[in-house]
Amino acid sequence: MQMKRFNKFGIILILALSACSPKHDLQKLDAYFENGLSRYNRQLTEVIVADIFTPPVASRIYAYPNIAAYEGIRFLDSTKVSFVGQLNGLDTLPLPDNDKNYYYPLVSMVAFMNVGEALVYDLERVDQVEKEILQEARELGIDKEIYDNSITYGENLAEAILGWAAKDGYLRRTALPRYSVTDDPGRWRPTPPDYMEAIEPHWNTIRPFVLDSANQFDPGMPTTFDSSEGSRFYQEAMEVYETVKQLDTVEIEIAKFWDCNPNISTTKGHVMYFQQQISPGGHWMHIAAQVLEEQKADPVLAAETMSMVGIAVADAFISCWDQKYRSQLTRPETFINEYIDPDWMPILQTPAFPEHTSGHSVASNAAATVLTHLFGKNYAFVDATEVPYGLPVRSFSSFHQASQEAAISRLYGGIHYRPAIELGITQGQQIGQHIITKIRLQEK
Repeated sequence: MQMKRFNKFGIILILALSACSPKHDLQKLDAYFENGLSRYNRQLTEVIVADIFTPPVASRIYAYPNIAAYEGIRFLDSTKVSFVGQLNGLDTLPLPDNDKNYYYPLVSMVAFMNVGEALVYDLERVDQVEKEILQEARELGIDKEIYDNSITYGENLAEAILGWAAKDGYLRRTALPRYSVTDDPGRWRPTPPDYMEAIEPHWNTIRPFVLDSANQFDPGMPTTFDSSEGSRFYQEAMEVYETVKQLDTVEIEIAKFWDCNPNISTTKGHVMYFQQQISPGGHWMHIAAQVLEEQKADPVLAAETMSMVGIAVADAFISCWDQKYRSQLTRPETFINEYIDPDWMPILQTPAFPEHTSGHSVASNAAATVLTHLFGKNYAFVDATEVPYGLPVRSFSSFHQASQEAAISRLYGGIHYRPAIELGITQGQQIGQHIITKIRLQEK
């Protein structure tokens, strides 16, 4: 009888002691991981900018980590389904063990960071961010078993996502021939001031995420090159020339706000230096992040949004680059200097790739179409993306308005003819709508 009383007392004592020990404090953890994905994308952007990735490559870097983040967080909502079977080549991903407990915001973060780290040059910077977040999670008192389970599952997800990414043709493209410059007056050739060689001439060989092929939404060829003054092409070039000469203050601000050239070169005397900026895709990823923070979106919606926008932007660049190197059209700066005014300069530095279609028009409208689907037609927002790069905020009444402004900014900047802008808008909208139609992340 005494032994029984002792055992009962011992059990009570153990329960009391365990009640006093540190707990898995979900409230503190949830508060710490609130807006986590927006924060991770901003930190990834800092690395992308510093590493000077081109716009197409940057779009790929945003897409894969955000897909991994979604796959790591979706289990918080039992109605959400995987991208498996919906994205090209993504046939399987590891699932959580039903006999183990996880903290899915941590799973999501680890998956995002591990994938992101593998896609950039500055691996140490991404690794350091992850270590700091893990340290904070431990200090907040996360249960060790749950912590270990979450880390392992996040790493397994990342490994599987990276295995899928490795088969998209990214590495293979480097073995393909370089772009060949010819004497054809209508064909693109390097432009001032640094005459860079053509960027990513084989980007259309990258596996799309949702598109059936790189040319699924081909917008059609540009106006036929013709240097005679009465030709339609000459008139399109004249429009660029006259537009830049007559820009007002607001139009100049618009051109500079949407410049998003990752690496602008400036020459002073005999010295050339470079100024790094966010990419066009990065700009729209930041718009999405801002909206999610304004909405105080739950982590599942945040991951769904960032992954869908990332996919839209990535497929937009694959589609756009397919047409760029199909038409290989000369830029306005080259044509105007040769046939209209040898001293004319655009407002923006001409990017180092063919003209048709406008990458900003395609990517912006693909992203805006997805965001409109998620948040509505008349979602007004203030875009502060360019503040870190020395530019003021701009306000928009809708995602559509912002994407239209991004598109026309290329005419104001003097780097695109109007058809590349207008056809690029349609191309982007078709891509965005296709992605919305094809991907279903909600259980029927």
